[in-house]
Amino acid sequence: MAIEIVLPSLAAGMEDGVIAQWLKAEGDDVAAGEPVAEVETDKATMEIEAPGSGKLGRILVLAGKRAGVNQLIAVILAEGEENVEMPASSKPAAQADKVSPVAVNVPARSSGPAVPRHSASPLARRLAAEHGLELSGLSGSGPKGRIVRLDVEHALADRSSTRIPPLEEPGKQSVHATAHVPLGIGDYEVLPLSSMRRTIARRLHEAKTTVPHFYLETECEMAPLIALRAQCNEGREASARISINDFVVKAVALALRAVPDMRCIWNEEALLRPHAVDVSVAVATEGGLITPVVRDADRKSLGSLSDEIKSLSARARDGGLKPEEYQGGCFCISNLGMYGVKAFSAIINPPQSGILAVGAVSRRPVERGDTIAFSEAMTCTLSVDHRAVDGAVGAQWLAAFKSGIENPMSLLV
Repeated sequence: MAIEIVLPSLAAGMEDGVIAQWLKAEGDDVAAGEPVAEVETDKATMEIEAPGSGKLGRILVLAGKRAGVNQLIAVILAEGEENVEMPASSKPAAQADKVSPVAVNVPARSSGPAVPRHSASPLARRLAAEHGLELSGLSGSGPKGRIVRLDVEHALADRSSTRIPPLEEPGKQSVHATAHVPLGIGDYEVLPLSSMRRTIARRLHEAKTTVPHFYLETECEMAPLIALRAQCNEGREASARISINDFVVKAVALALRAVPDMRCIWNEEALLRPHAVDVSVAVATEGGLITPVVRDADRKSLGSLSDEIKSLSARARDGGLKPEEYQGGCFCISNLGMYGVKAFSAIINPPQSGILAVGAVSRRPVERGDTIAFSEAMTCTLSVDHRAVDGAVGAQWLAAFKSGIENPMSLLV
């Protein structure tokens, strides 16, 4: 009997993914547990393993195409199974014209009656009701054909979109988009949205519209830290040198340990305070921002932190992080100082209650008692979820962080 390969949920909250490439071709032998495809999620690229042994039959979702969680993407033929052509009614519309030398001996999947309302998730129902969309005409991509939010969003996009003529560029494949184009913008290039970019947009919109942010800013004098960093890096190879950001991560972690109320996470029923000081560090990748987590950052030496951050950042840019390496964390750091940004305010990454925006180190006037002197300084802006953390707690935490930065020897002991 043919074995179905469906797109599994590879990370918490995953709703869909793009098939990056098939590692096996139709007709190839596969063994149970052997990787057969790579899928791009919103955070990383991961492998899909064969659920059984046999011969790979028809591939239903081609490389570069998007599939929903639990959607049928291919089948495996059992030994001795005869190949029959799959009826067109059972193929995804985008691939019904695909010709394959190997067919599949599976029952025809008729479209059947429309999915009833009770087979839709509450979020899908609410979204459909808000836009006057009738669910009875939709097919669900969730478990057992259940209509989920993504199905409604795709239907709304199809209903309201305007097809854009493709740009003709020599040697470049034409791309169609399904969004309204502002008038008068002239020539433009269409850049398809990746899973990561869609997720970033959704999460940032939710964070900015549902989390009551407030902001606190401080300026740290950096001369002692810069001098100590130079001593720490004496004799170190360039690739192993400790960065200013490593000191920042350590100072953040120790401040979170000193002011535990800053670790609180808002929950509708109660405040949650994680015991571990796990710090997320924002990393810019080609597809967007990802926040790998440094576990127990307060307990690690500066050298260990530096090595771990370098490793996590490299794998984040390569799309090689495991879900457990970017999920969780009680606080986040976003550093744009290396781009020359003096100061900025960052958006909180729920369910965390705080994020520190770190600016560039630059020479500027600073107060020293009753006098003003020029020194190296760094502006840091704390964004806080006011539901979970009050202003006084945020100020107390920021003072603890500033103390660690300006007394860097305390970060080494």
